[in-house]
Amino acid sequence: MICILSAGKAITLAATAFTLSWTHSVEKTRWEEHWLAGPKGLTVTEGRIEGSGAGMEPPENARLVDGAYVYELSRPPVPELILAASGATGGGWRLCAAGSPCLTLGKAASDPIHVSWCDARLPDAGHRRAPTSP
Repeated sequence: MICILSAGKAITLAATAFTLSWTHSVEKTRWEEHWLAGPKGLTVTEGRIEGSGAGMEPPENARLVDGAYVYELSRPPVPELILAASGATGGGWRLCAAGSPCLTLGKAASDPIHVSWCDARLPDAGHRRAPTSP
């Protein structure tokens, strides 16, 4: 199960995989990542970049497929993703998981968005509280 905390609201998706996409704020090219969610956290498995530019070169193992650089990743899981929500990029983040409508996150300026795996068996799954400031 995927838990999303955005603008003070908790959203849960009954899925173990999702795609996160966005438009690069400077180059205006589409980026996409495929993620798996499980008890060890979130693991990015593949990326896709529609173009390159200064500071955003695709990895060495990328191959050009239908106008985009596609590459596989082998990285350890992370406990959560924290997505900035500046409102300055014009589009925010798009999160899509099978069986659920796609979500647009962070289009307007707000607190960061937290994405994590949560266990549906836990009584408060999906009802995380926003972190408090010191």
